[in-house]
Amino acid sequence: MTRLEKSLGIPGDGRCLFRSVVHGACLRLGKPSPSEKDQKELADELRAKVADEFIKRRADTEWFLEGDFDTYVIQMRQPHMWGGEPELLMSSHVLRMPITVYMWEKNSNNLKIIAEYGQEYGKENPIRVLYHGYGHYDALQAPIGGTQSKMYKKR
Repeated sequence: MTRLEKSLGIPGDGRCLFRSVVHGACLRLGKPSPSEKDQKELADELRAKVADEFIKRRADTEWFLEGDFDTYVIQMRQPHMWGGEPELLMSSHVLRMPITVYMWEKNSNNLKIIAEYGQEYGKENPIRVLYHGYGHYDALQAPIGGTQSKMYKKR
């Protein structure tokens, strides 16, 4: 079992999913962690591209979005709107990278994988995000050395 290297706190400003994903994408590409300002700008850029991706893939996505498709996409373009599973899926397509979502197991100090997106872009070294179960996401840094297991121990 591999130890979790680092959980990176992300501000809860309605952009946390997008901030976490762009932070993870930078780490995956070997780039330094983006500054607060850059993280916000990159998150807003990703959000806009995700909304465009919904439109591009409308025939494949319309059925799983809640409510009216056009209203959903218009609302998702707003920086205060929370993202969820549909946005994670579209983010994997926009970035052409796999994304793995983790959550703490109840009554233990272990992280477990709860969702994987973009597996068609590879399975190694995915963007890792931590879902807290109440609408907030943080970025996870990959453990240094070794392969990643399905579980992590909390430090």
